Amino acid sequence: MRRRAKPLSQSSMTNAAIYLHPDGYRTDRAQLMGRHSAGESFLRGFLRHAQVDRFHFWKGGALDQGAYDALLEGSLPLRQEGRWIAPRNRQGLSDPGCVFIPSPTIGQESWWRRRYGPAHYSLCGLTHTTATHRAIAALEELLTCPTESWDGLICTSAAVRASVETQLALIADDLRGRLGATRLPSPQLATIPLGINGDDFAFDAAARAAWRTRLDIPADAVVALYVGRLNARTKMNPALMAMALEQAAQQSGKPIYWIVSGWAGTPEAWDSFHAATQAFCPSVAYRPIDGREPETRFSIWSAADLFISFSDNIQETFGLTPAEAMAAGLPCVVTDWDGYRDTVRHGVDGFRIPTYAPRPGLGEDLAFNHDNGWVSYDNYVGAAAQMTAMELPAAVHALTALIDSPDLRRRMGQAGRQRITDELDWSQVIPRYQAFWGELAERRAAAAPEAPDQARRRVNPRRSDPFVLFAGYPTRALQGADRLILGPLGDWVAARDVLSRNLALTGRWALASEEECEAVFTVVAQMAGATVAEILAQAPPPRRPYVERTLLWLMKFDILRLAASEQLPGQDGEAPLA
Repeated sequence: MRRRAKPLSQSSMTNAAIYLHPDGYRTDRAQLMGRHSAGESFLRGFLRHAQVDRFHFWKGGALDQGAYDALLEGSLPLRQEGRWIAPRNRQGLSDPGCVFIPSPTIGQESWWRRRYGPAHYSLCGLTHTTATHRAIAALEELLTCPTESWDGLICTSAAVRASVETQLALIADDLRGRLGATRLPSPQLATIPLGINGDDFAFDAAARAAWRTRLDIPADAVVALYVGRLNARTKMNPALMAMALEQAAQQSGKPIYWIVSGWAGTPEAWDSFHAATQAFCPSVAYRPIDGREPETRFSIWSAADLFISFSDNIQETFGLTPAEAMAAGLPCVVTDWDGYRDTVRHGVDGFRIPTYAPRPGLGEDLAFNHDNGWVSYDNYVGAAAQMTAMELPAAVHALTALIDSPDLRRRMGQAGRQRITDELDWSQVIPRYQAFWGELAERRAAAAPEAPDQARRRVNPRRSDPFVLFAGYPTRALQGADRLILGPLGDWVAARDVLSRNLALTGRWALASEEECEAVFTVVAQMAGATVAEILAQAPPPRRPYVERTLLWLMKFDILRLAASEQLPGQDGEAPLA
């Protein structure tokens, strides 16, 4: 029977250990992705605003402590005590009882958790892109791995939640129809937007003046801004923005400046992107700038009068940059696409431009070609994006209205900034995370006791004990009644020398310690031979499995021998082979 956990305080129930690995939170990288910016922002927001008794950090990987400390720089000193949980210490995750992993890949972790009992802690993941094969496999694992109703996945927008539900339903139908599955796990889904640290993007008059001087932009010019990764296939096609700005410049009759603050994979990709984009907006004053540096990422907003971003790609799920623009007081002109729809209120914070895609069923060949490896992921999502159309006249109308009216820009900018303060700042979003964790904790606490066969069910059948899976390979297994004696080496010093040689050290991490090996040698020497059961009785129960398999290692290198030689095949009285 499962032991009930002791009652937790409300702050404990709404807390989670944060899985920390640089890949999820570091933005000082050449290949900067949205999930890195989102992770960095979340971590800072959580440390600032979480109402918890103490912080719990679960180390991802076996890195130097300095690598983990670096992730917290800028947020220290912690408002509460910080507790570090070692990578292998899943027992330590029972307090606080939930672990937050900033990706949807919680299925595999549910197998590793099962060793300690499925209600040992809850798992909470987070969606980013859901278009990759890896992301889809992670969603499938929500149904095929031992996840529970006290596990959850945070979907960052209503659109991505709908896509997750569609994907899960397709997989569930396949499992029922093909395998007759009758019970499938049902982790909880919650729609919670990504937040931002709004104060980081506050308008700065000095930064505005400095940027305009640096970029040779007149103080009274109207400036549009785009911020993001520069990739026409996997982010968005910049031709849509360029065409709309070009036509808006012609209709307004005013000089328009466009700052493109972003980053590309290589210098060649950078040059190619900008050259191709400028070809669609020859009368717009184009100003490219590398947007990866922190001082650029947080100050470039002040140089602009409006924000533009025409997402058209299925890789996008939420889109942080419109929220960052709103925090900076910029009105937004964005496509009515995925998470942008949840962020920008049409006619209030800016304008959402209608988008159009092929009807369902017209893209099976795209998926099939990508699945077979005939087209790359970039070409797969890029092809789908090329089939997404935007209502260009509506975009031109929206841009022209903002270009012509400083008052409209001001009103929409103020409305957007207030929306961030009221709803999308991490100070408002973190409590929603904590409320979800509290719901998972309540479900976990109410879980029924496990059946008596819990030990068998805790084994991952796809990762079986090799000595179970390959039990038919050896002649037989070592038994408790087998009697062992010392080999030809007369003392432990000589035995230790043999065991310290390179060929004996492979897999040493999985065996008993040197002190335990010496203890085994001593017991066998003193008893002039001992059974396996007698040897194991000398070791503490938790260490006996390590000692038992170490006996085979000692036999392998002739430190120990069986007291009576095994009868070899063919030695049961038959005539020897010629």
